[in-house]
Amino acid sequence: MREPQSSQHLGVILVLALRNLRRNARRTILTATALMVGGALLIFSLLLGDGTHEQWIDSGVRTGSGHVTIERPEFRLSRKIEDRLPASTRPLVTTALKSPDVASHVTSVFARLTVTGLASSASGARPAQILGVDPVTEATLSPLDEQVIDGRYLEPGDRLAAYVGVGLVESLDLRLGSRLVLTAQDTHKEIAGQLVRVVGVFRSGIPEIDQSLIHIPLDTAGEWLGTGHDVTNIGVMLDDSTAVAGLVQHLRSELADPLRRGEAVVMGWQEAMPALRDAVLIDEWGSYVMFGILFIIIGFSIVNTVLMSVLHRYREFGVLQALGLTPPQTGAVVLIEGLVLTGLSGVAGVALGFGLTWFFLADGLDMTRMMDGLDEMTFSGVAIDPVIYPVFRMTRVVQSLGFIVFLGALASVYPAVRAATVDAAEAMKFER
Repeated sequence: MREPQSSQHLGVILVLALRNLRRNARRTILTATALMVGGALLIFSLLLGDGTHEQWIDSGVRTGSGHVTIERPEFRLSRKIEDRLPASTRPLVTTALKSPDVASHVTSVFARLTVTGLASSASGARPAQILGVDPVTEATLSPLDEQVIDGRYLEPGDRLAAYVGVGLVESLDLRLGSRLVLTAQDTHKEIAGQLVRVVGVFRSGIPEIDQSLIHIPLDTAGEWLGTGHDVTNIGVMLDDSTAVAGLVQHLRSELADPLRRGEAVVMGWQEAMPALRDAVLIDEWGSYVMFGILFIIIGFSIVNTVLMSVLHRYREFGVLQALGLTPPQTGAVVLIEGLVLTGLSGVAGVALGFGLTWFFLADGLDMTRMMDGLDEMTFSGVAIDPVIYPVFRMTRVVQSLGFIVFLGALASVYPAVRAATVDAAEAMKFER
């Protein structure tokens, strides 16, 4: 008998809550509108923010070492050629990436031989960051091949070719076809030189890159420095940065032997690029703080709405308790009012926000006008496209709805407690 009575009481409580929301339609609509606008702004900002951060990350890892990088533990600090990966590591990585658990997320795998040296011409010498790259793979992932301002990018079959930043070209008084000598320490710790010709000039928009970076073919770098098929790092590009943690764990398991011998280390972009990681976190938490303040204000609006309905219904609560409703059930009526109000408003607000996000999803949100017409902007040493594409993730929808409902429940607790403590005898004397 208890279960039917409990269900009946729950039905009565729900009917009473809905009836009061309908009876105070103006107050309900005003509060619901505030929640809808807040929910729409929240989901729109989160999805747009995720798109912005994904763009930052993508741009950073393409010019950097990939979403995931495999390299010697010492190389990150030493940047020395002797701290390179042995050629035997590359097939192990290739095999590990063929696993069905991770293969669907992998979009590109590349190997680089990075060395710090000097670039010299008849006009002088400048420090240079020299990257030996595979021209075909690099052209599919690096943005530098699209930033050519003169000449072309490296091509298969190139041997003594160099793709040079515009700042370095200007400081060394170079032009297309000019010769320059690259000098660095080889595997025998001797100074070795390599003559190359400029086949292309690029402008990334980042002075540190434009004034120092040079791309040469990987085979040429291996012959010059005596590294053979060894490389300094192997990078992996993914279709989504959220898959990084899973891939790092998988590779650490598959490469357990080289890792145990100290021949390799597997790092996600967060560990390999701490400046970019911190920039993303600061921006993300800034958004959380801003929306936290907004929803605190909306929370007070909910408290005001529900509490005012309680203060105007003392006599009603007294009658309900006289008819058999317990104090906890009286409080439950008020709590359900707040939950229904925030739940329905939250769903409508999130749907509205998702609709706005979808509107901008096809063509993106062009921020060029806000940047004085610049074609790109730089942030944390990364060149970023000013057109932002929102990224839809169902987890964000669930998080937003959960947050709004939690806010409604929290804001309804005090009014519910007030309703539960109503004295039936005193409330019957209360005149509206």
